[in-house]
Amino acid sequence: METQLDPMKDDLPLMANTSHMLVKHYVLDLDVDFKSKVIEGVIVLFFETGSQYRKTSSTGEESHQPQVDGACKMRASELCHIPVTNVNACSSKTECNDFAVCGKGEDTSDKSCNHSNKEQASGISSLKNCCDIQNHGNKDFLLILDCCDLSVLKVEEVDVAAVLDTEKFTRSTKLTDASKEMENLRNQIVHELVTLPADRWKEQLYYFTCCSQAPGCGELLFTTSTWSLEIRKSGIQTPTDFPHAIRIWYKTKPEGRSVTWTTDQSGRPCVYTMGSPINNRALFPCQEPPVALSTWQASVRTAAGFVVLMSGENSAEPIRLHEDILSWYYYVTMPMPASTFTIAVGCWQEVKQQSFTAAIQTKFSLPSLQADFRSHEEICGHVEYPCRFQNPAARLQAVIPYRVFAPWCLMEHCKEHLLELIPQCLSAAYTTLGTHPFSRLDVLIVPSNFSSLGMASPHIIFLSQSILPGGSHLCGTRLCHEIAHAWFGLAIGARDWTEEWISEGFATFLEDIFWARAQQLSHDEVKWHQELKALLRWRRLRDEVQNSEEELQVLRPKKERTGELSESGASVVKHGLKAEKIFMQVHYLKGYFLLRSLARTIGEASYLASLRKFVHKFHGQLVLSQDFLRMLLEDIPEQKKSGLTVESIIQNWLDTSGIPKPLLEEGETWEECQLVQQVRGEVTKWIQTNQRIRKSGKKKRKQDEVVFQKLLPDQLVLLLESLLEEKTLCPRILQCLEKTYQLREQDAEVRHRWCELVVKHKYVPGYGDVEKFLRDDQAMGVYLYGELMVNEDVKQQELAHKCFAAAREHMDASSAKVVAEMLF
Repeated sequence: METQLDPMKDDLPLMANTSHMLVKHYVLDLDVDFKSKVIEGVIVLFFETGSQYRKTSSTGEESHQPQVDGACKMRASELCHIPVTNVNACSSKTECNDFAVCGKGEDTSDKSCNHSNKEQASGISSLKNCCDIQNHGNKDFLLILDCCDLSVLKVEEVDVAAVLDTEKFTRSTKLTDASKEMENLRNQIVHELVTLPADRWKEQLYYFTCCSQAPGCGELLFTTSTWSLEIRKSGIQTPTDFPHAIRIWYKTKPEGRSVTWTTDQSGRPCVYTMGSPINNRALFPCQEPPVALSTWQASVRTAAGFVVLMSGENSAEPIRLHEDILSWYYYVTMPMPASTFTIAVGCWQEVKQQSFTAAIQTKFSLPSLQADFRSHEEICGHVEYPCRFQNPAARLQAVIPYRVFAPWCLMEHCKEHLLELIPQCLSAAYTTLGTHPFSRLDVLIVPSNFSSLGMASPHIIFLSQSILPGGSHLCGTRLCHEIAHAWFGLAIGARDWTEEWISEGFATFLEDIFWARAQQLSHDEVKWHQELKALLRWRRLRDEVQNSEEELQVLRPKKERTGELSESGASVVKHGLKAEKIFMQVHYLKGYFLLRSLARTIGEASYLASLRKFVHKFHGQLVLSQDFLRMLLEDIPEQKKSGLTVESIIQNWLDTSGIPKPLLEEGETWEECQLVQQVRGEVTKWIQTNQRIRKSGKKKRKQDEVVFQKLLPDQLVLLLESLLEEKTLCPRILQCLEKTYQLREQDAEVRHRWCELVVKHKYVPGYGDVEKFLRDDQAMGVYLYGELMVNEDVKQQELAHKCFAAAREHMDASSAKVVAEMLF
C-alpha cells in the first residue's frame, strides 16, 4: 500500500519508515527553560533492523534486499549539515554544555531543505527509502523519523564500542575491511543490548546509559520537512548497515504543538505534554506509528522548586546538581508507543496520602477472581519484558502505590475527595480485570486550559480541575475512566490509531463497572445507575450524530484497510488533524453501546470473564477490532445461535455512520428505570409550576410552592436536559431551580447544563455563572461559546468575546481554533 496524501485533507501523516528500522529504546537528556519556553538537549535512539531486513547471514551481511521504490532526487547543497567541533569525547554532561553554546548561534535547521518532487509536496517522502546524491548513482538509505516544530542542530553516530565491557555483547566477525568491521561491531553491540532477556533489565538500562554517553564517531547528514526528520550516512545503502545508535541534538519551539507552556492555578509557570493530535513529535524526534513499541529513560533538569513528573516505573527523587538546578530520572521497561510518553513540569505540591490502602485491599478481595487469575498463568504473547502478569506478588496487588500532585491552591480540594477515591477505584478495577499492568500511579491536577477532563499515560494520569467541585461523583467516574485505560489503550493498544473506540469505548463501558464496585452498590442500584447512564449517553450520541459530519461518526474510517501500512511502514491517521474531532465523543459512545450490547447478549459475568481472558492474552500487544471480536465469539460459542458474527458486528457498529441499527432496535428501555422515573416526575412538577406562574403573573402564590426530591448528579443532568427542551422558562423558575438544587455548587456536568439554560432563556442573573464556567472549566466550555453566539443577543455575544479574550492566550490551540471560528 503506497499512500498518497492530499495536503488539503486533515489526515495526520505518520512518516517513520518502521519497516526498515525500528526504535527499541530512547535515552533523553533534557533541560527545561521556562524563560525561553524551550526544552533542549540530546536524544539517543537505539535501533533494530526492521522486519523487511531482519534476516542476516552468518557474517552479519544482508541476505536479501527488497526492491526499492526508486530514488528521491536531492542536491547535495540541500542537505542540512551543521559542523560542530570537539564532540568526540563528550559525555552527556559536556554534550549539554556544548549544545548550549551551539544553540545560541544561527539555527540553520529553520532553513531546512524541502524536496521539490510530488511525494514531498504530498507529505509522504517517507515512502522513499533512498536518495541519489552525487555518489555515482549509488542509493543511500534514508532513515525517516517523525518530527515537527523542532530545531534539529546536529545528528551523529554513537561509538557504542568505546564503552567499557561492551565487547561481551559482540560475536566474532570475519570481515577484512576494518571500517566495515567496526560498523558491524557497533551494530552488533546494539543488537545484543536491545535483545537482552527480561531478567537482565537492570543491566540493560545501565548499558543504555553508558552507551548514550559514548563519544560520537561521525556526523550524519540530515534534512527536516514539515512532518519529518530524514537522516543518511554517505555510502550506506541498507538499514542493516546504517548506524543503530544515533544521537540527535535539538530543542523544542515555544509554539510546538506537543507541549503546552502555561501557568497553573496558583499563577506559577508550568509545561506539560498535550497528548495532542500530533502526539510527541514536537517534543522529540521519534517513530510515531503504533508498531514502534519502545522503552525509554530520561534525565530532565530544571530549576529548583519545580517538580518533574513523567511516564516512569520509578517514583523519581531529584538530585541537586547545583544550588538552583535539580535533575530527575525516570525509566520504562515495558515497550510502548512513543505517543504514550508524558511529561509535566511545574511547582506541583504532593497531596500526602493517608493510610487507606490496607483497609481497601481487604474490603475488595474476591476469592472467585483469584481462582480466575490462576487459570491464566500461561506464557505471555508479547515481546519479552519484565511483565507484571508473570509476577506472583503483582498479581495479588489490589492497590498499586500512588501519589497525588496539584498546585498549592487546590490541595484541600484534592484531600476532600480525590485522595480517598484513588485506592477505592484502583481496587475496583483490580477486582474487575485483574493484575494492574503498571507498578505505580501519579495523579496530577493540570492547569485550567487542559482540553479534556482527563488523560491516561503509563504511570501517570492528568485530571482537569473541573472534576474536583461538587462531590465525589464526577471525580470518581472520571478517575475510573482513566484507570481503565491502563488496560485498554496502554497495556493493550490499537494497531491503527483510527480505531479509537478500542481505547475509549472500553474505558467508557468499564468506568460504570469500576465506579459501582468502588461505591459497593447493591445489584438493583447498579442496574438503575447503569440504565440512567445509558439514557444520558443515548441522548448525547443522538445529538452528536445529528450535528456532526457523517465521516467522523465511523469507528473504522479506513474500514477494510485498517491496520495497513506502506512498504516502508508509513501511514496516515484518518481525520487526525481535524480540530473539531477532539471534542466529539462518538468513539466513546458508540464503542460503549457496542460493548454494552454484547454484555447484555452474553451475560455480564461471562462477558467480564472474557474481558479478563482477553487482557491476559493480548496485554503488551497491539490489536485490531476483529482480534477482540473473534476471541469473544470463539470463547462463547453458544452465541452463534444469536446470529452474532464478526462481520455483522463490524458492518452494523464499526463501518457505518449514524446510530447503529441494533441500538435503534433495542429502543429506550432504560426509560423504565426507577431513577429515570423519579426525574420524569420532577420534570413534570417544574413544567406545571412554570405554567402556573406564567398564567398568574409574577406574583408568588401559595399553590406555586412545590416539594421537590433530592436528586443524584446524573439525575440532575437528565432533569436539566429535559427542561432545556422547554420553549420558555420564566426567570422565577430558573431562580427557584438554582436554589432548590444549589446548582452553583454541583459538579461540572450539572453546571454545564445550568449554563445552557441560562443562555437559552437569557437569564441575566446567571451570566456570572457562565463567565465562571468558561474561565474555570475550559475542558467543557467550548460548546457554550457557540450557544452564546447563536442567540444573536448583544449581551451574550459581548460575554463570549470577553471570556475568549481573557482565556485565549493560554487556551488549548485546538479549542482556540474552534472557538475563534464560532466568534469571528
